Amino acid sequence: MEQRLAAVLAADMAGYSRLMEADEAGTLARLRTHRIELIDPAIAKNKGRLIKTTGDGLLVEFQSVTDAVKCAVEIQSRMKRRNSDVPEDRRIEFRIGINLGDIIFEDDDIFGDGVNIAARAEQLAEVGGICVTAAVATQVADRLELPIDDLGEKILKNISRPVHLYRVGLEGAGLPAAAGDTAKKGVCKPTIVVLPFDNMSGDPDQEFFADGLTEDIITELSRRHELFVISRNSSFVYKNQPVNAREVAASLGAQYLVEGSVRKIGERVRVTVQLIDAQSDAHIWADKYDRQLDDIFAIQDEVTAAIAATVPGRLEAAQRDQLSRTKPANMAAYECALAAKVLHHRGSAADNEQAQSLIDRAVSLDPGYAHAHAWRACILGQAWVYGWCADKEATWAEINDELERALALDDNDADVHRILAAVNVNNNALTTARYHQERALFLNPNYDLVVVQQGELLTWLGRPEEGVEWIRKAMRLNPHHPERFWSHLGKAHFAARQYGEAIEAFMHLSSMDETQHAFIAACYGWLGDTIAAGAHMEKVRALNPSFEIGAFLGTLHYAQESDVQHLREGLTKAGAG
Repeated sequence: MEQRLAAVLAADMAGYSRLMEADEAGTLARLRTHRIELIDPAIAKNKGRLIKTTGDGLLVEFQSVTDAVKCAVEIQSRMKRRNSDVPEDRRIEFRIGINLGDIIFEDDDIFGDGVNIAARAEQLAEVGGICVTAAVATQVADRLELPIDDLGEKILKNISRPVHLYRVGLEGAGLPAAAGDTAKKGVCKPTIVVLPFDNMSGDPDQEFFADGLTEDIITELSRRHELFVISRNSSFVYKNQPVNAREVAASLGAQYLVEGSVRKIGERVRVTVQLIDAQSDAHIWADKYDRQLDDIFAIQDEVTAAIAATVPGRLEAAQRDQLSRTKPANMAAYECALAAKVLHHRGSAADNEQAQSLIDRAVSLDPGYAHAHAWRACILGQAWVYGWCADKEATWAEINDELERALALDDNDADVHRILAAVNVNNNALTTARYHQERALFLNPNYDLVVVQQGELLTWLGRPEEGVEWIRKAMRLNPHHPERFWSHLGKAHFAARQYGEAIEAFMHLSSMDETQHAFIAACYGWLGDTIAAGAHMEKVRALNPSFEIGAFLGTLHYAQESDVQHLREGLTKAGAG
């Protein structure tokens, strides 16, 4: 047992019982969203420690009174913004009380008068307001530019002496826009709800197809660990009901909606689908699928795969657009990881350095986030491959440590196995790489980064024609794919002896490194264009004056000696050796 001076923040949700009675599932979903997006990040940012939660409240300890008040002001100010367009009878609002006093710490809980007074002060706070004791008001009066109103001495339940209380006003809180959420933008995984597809056929027998299609899409999207997908039980509440996107999103805590319809026309079936940003009611993407009604279940599988493959890429593109307008310092774990991915895909040393900083922050914010640990290994791996690290041996050890941690946290994350496959390719352990690659494909067969890596691996294994098909499939799955996909395609075409196609693929790159120039030089070498081949070899030597064919081939991972000799001969024809 330990006793020390601490600031205690007690918060409680107003009207909890009424809201739960009216809409239990929706209330819990919205409360969870507020916790993940707003309250928990505010506590962490202001150096608080969450002691415990109840269904409708929480207790937080701070070592600094100022931090406690700043946290309370941020929560209440941002909740006020969030509630601005929510009907009054459906708003989630809190009362907050703060006290400074001696606290008893025992078994990860806190006790004593200091805690009790904070809880009683919270009960006297206005809905959406903050009530503090005199000890708190005295310390923050000159430190924070906030109005503080004297409420006088109050008799509190089960407290023997009167307690002097003050009201902290939110006027002039001055939260920067980037720290707020005026667009109600999520700071956790993007949450998506798939509404039941409408049966537009006038044929009740088609109802099962529409419902089955919806359920399959939910199941497939749920395989994406970077998404939070609302369950079928919640989304099917809205079956055969007219819906308002914003109202559904507010009720279920979703940021994005998928909705669609099924129509039977003679011997054909048409499925339409659209992805909607619930806050702006903007249509991010829409498509339709016309198929012959030969096998309705095969159609269901095909359309499900197409939608599940396309939605995450479109959604991530929309998230990237939002991130371009957001300061990284204010991001939570998911957004830090997403921004780090974007920087990683750009492929420069400076971008990699920034990506490392952001992914480190993601891991710090959420140490149990397997996806972030996997991506930290990936980003460090990029630095290791290109020599953007001071100690390659230490970096390699760190990469493997991160992957072990990620695998222990979640063996069912496709990214964990995708990156383990890449690491084993770098170790020339292609059998082990194939195991992890197949596991990644099984876990998420429509993930563009997994699919493109299948194409890479097949190229190394001596099956480049198949590799080309997989890489092109990855490009179709994600029209916003990273630029490096073109490099993978160029290498696959070269290994398939398709030199013109290889050059065309490489030319999509906005800038090229030593390896890419070397492959183009080898292409021109085999085509007999000595001038173009020589020009690209000059680029290679400018980037690496000590370039030598043997050392270069040692960085590659061909399983078949014939592929190694094919590249060696192309480089020799280009004047490399």
